[in-house]
Amino acid sequence: MTQNMNGATKAENEFTLRVTTDLASFTDEEWNRLRGTSRADAENGYNPFISLAFLKTLEETGCATRRTGWMAQHLRLESSDGRLIGAVPCYLKSHSQGEYVFDYGWADAFERAGGTYYPKLQISVPFTPVTGPRLLVDRAVDAASGRAALVAGVKALTERLGVSSAHVTFAVEGDVSALEDAGFLLRTDQQFHFVNDGYSSYDDFLASLASRKRKAIKKERREAVADGITIDRLTGQQLTERVWDDFFSFYMDTGGRKWGRPYLNRKFFSLIGERMADDILLVMAKRNGRYIAGAINFIGSDRLFGRNWGCIEDHPFLHFEVCYHQAIEFAIERGLKIVEAGAQGQHKLARGYMPVTTTSAHYIPHSGFRNAVADYLQRERRDVALTGEILGQHGPFRRGDVSINGPESSKTD
Repeated sequence: MTQNMNGATKAENEFTLRVTTDLASFTDEEWNRLRGTSRADAENGYNPFISLAFLKTLEETGCATRRTGWMAQHLRLESSDGRLIGAVPCYLKSHSQGEYVFDYGWADAFERAGGTYYPKLQISVPFTPVTGPRLLVDRAVDAASGRAALVAGVKALTERLGVSSAHVTFAVEGDVSALEDAGFLLRTDQQFHFVNDGYSSYDDFLASLASRKRKAIKKERREAVADGITIDRLTGQQLTERVWDDFFSFYMDTGGRKWGRPYLNRKFFSLIGERMADDILLVMAKRNGRYIAGAINFIGSDRLFGRNWGCIEDHPFLHFEVCYHQAIEFAIERGLKIVEAGAQGQHKLARGYMPVTTTSAHYIPHSGFRNAVADYLQRERRDVALTGEILGQHGPFRRGDVSINGPESSKTD
């Protein structure tokens, strides 16, 4: 269902903003004109998580729906002739699960003060803590004006729905600037990313490390596969239903222990494998003729995105081999610039993943609540920056190596 936005913004005098409750209202052709949504759009950097295939699969398999607390409120920005020129994947949330930018303290404070925090508006890729565009603008449209119109639409929708807040998580620099200009509060956090500093091989990467760190990684990798374990990297047509059965059993075991209820169902993996096989890398560990552990990664135009891991046998260091070392090796072989290894995890530092600042933006109409959050965020940003500086001094790279000074900012356009 699609409905017009009533509202009163300058941007809406030039464009029409509509709200749709499912992604079926977007065609592949019009969505793929949006920056970064298609592998054909090399100039803007393809991000698989904002492809229509990925987002539709989350909805169609029941993973991100009203029933699971992710009610679609996607924005369509249209020209006067009805042509799509921008979009925002947006959800009305009844909880804060599956976001990885934690606001439980905000919710508790607002509720104790007599407010109603949920539902809230969430602009993100469900269950996916990776950086990427959130304000999607047609390649033929001026990016700045398109983003400004979409931000105005997010604010108008927040106020029309009467919800407590709107949250844009893991945003890139161009989006962050537009959101900050429109009065959104900025929040920072830390992830750990590997940066391919032009390495010709994995050994070339190892040569950039301090001797002690290099020896530790070599020993760790040997011990990870010491018990007769072999590693397979699977992509494309190698992603059979039998392989997905194995991986799903790993995912359910880890998800059940970690979250209580895993977010993704078996149907999701079948469908995403059918629609995006060439964008997926499964790293699978095998022992005694059967798979015992695995990690799923998604391949962008210049990045490898590490996502879910699981196992049915515990072996020392196997997690590090499957999730981190293999990802670096694959990225170097493919000439990919970055490996994003998911949320949190200072243990990644010793394995070549350096601290990177991620940014989210938050719109809070209530002035008292907004002021309290703004004060908190000012102090939190200082703490995040200080922590990043300290961690950056303890990377595994040789002193004086370019990589030790902090790889890259996730606030890239």
